[in-house]
This record gives sequence, structure tokens and C-alpha cells, in this order.
Amino acid sequence: MNLCLLCDKHDAMGGYLCPGCTKATVVRLECLPGLYDGLLPFLAPSTAVGQGRSGKGGPAPLPVVESILDLRGVMVGQLEDWLSAVRQERGMRGPRQGGVDGRLAGAVSGLLRNMPWIAVSWSQAGAFAEEIRDLARDVKSIVAPAVDEVRGTRVGNCQSVDVSGAICGAVLRLVPGDRVVHCDWCGMNWPPATWAQLKTWIDESPGLSHPPVIVSAP
Repeated sequence: MNLCLLCDKHDAMGGYLCPGCTKATVVRLECLPGLYDGLLPFLAPSTAVGQGRSGKGGPAPLPVVESILDLRGVMVGQLEDWLSAVRQERGMRGPRQGGVDGRLAGAVSGLLRNMPWIAVSWSQAGAFAEEIRDLARDVKSIVAPAVDEVRGTRVGNCQSVDVSGAICGAVLRLVPGDRVVHCDWCGMNWPPATWAQLKTWIDESPGLSHPPVIVSAP
């Protein structure tokens, strides 16, 4: 019995990816250029001041958010590595693409052209499809996070600092229809321009996974 290497379900077609997982992988590949472009607004560092954290006394901030820049580089690198592996397996050569954006588009285009062969004939199809799925999910979580229609999207813990230097830590949620993340506990507002910096601070504060006060959005 042939099993799909991604979903582990029986594949009557006898390939390495079932038709459903093949189609899903194609859709994810097609979405990657748009997700890559969607990260562009998050490259600009936050200029938020006041209640938010301050960089006083520290080094000058980078002109871009390094984590987002790295993620865009990872996207290009992973896609090019997979296309290179496919071409090597098939004894193919391909033209070099100029510019990072052109390289990503070229890698996606090349992989899409090879999807019929990947799904049916390539033993690495499962690992490839899984990495494309995870990559699309990770980028989409930044560009277009899933929405909880009742409580809103859970953003993380509020990073507002009071006069004593303590971090608020209350749970932040983006309510459907709102364009600003509001902390019901301390009153801090986090507009879209601050979200990339807010995410960086949240990632740097894993100990705030259980804040002292949790206030759900109405």
C-alpha cells in the first residue's frame, strides 16, 4: 500500500504525495512570493516611544528589523536549495537569477514546473512538502495571523514598561476589525508600525508566558 509522505494517508495514485497534498503544496508555493513581499512593511524598526520600551543608553538601532531580514533570506535560501536538489536529481541545469527578489521568483517557478515529477517520482517529496508547509505557515503567522473570532488574535504579552521598570505582561489580542492592538490592563496602544518591534520584545521575554494579570478583549 502506498502512503502519502506528507499526510500518511493511502494514495491510490501510487506516488509520493497524494493529490490533495500535491495541490496544497502547489498553492503554498504560489503564495510564497506574496508572503515574501508581505514581510516588507515589517522590516522597518519601530519608532514607538513613551510607554513602550526605550533604547536609551544602548547601541543605535539597526535600520531594519534583523529577524525579518533573516526570515526573508531563509525563504530564498530554502527554495533555491530545494530547486538545486531537484535539478541535481534530474540532471538539469537552470539559469542564475539576478537580485534577491528575482531569485525567489525563479526558485518558485522552477519548483512549480517540477511538481508533477516531485509528487510522483521523488523520494524527498515528503520532506520538501513539509518544509514548504512550515515555511508558508511561519511567514503567514507574521503577515496574516489567524483570527480567533470571539477573543481576537492572541499577539503575545504586553511589553509596556511602567515607571518602576516593570513590564506589564498582560495578554494582548487584536480584536477583529481593529487596526491597533490595545492593552486593556495598562492602556498601551500598539499600532501596526510597532508590531515588528513588539514581536521581537515578546520573543526576548519567554518568561512572560504567564502574566500576572490576564485581561481578555471584550
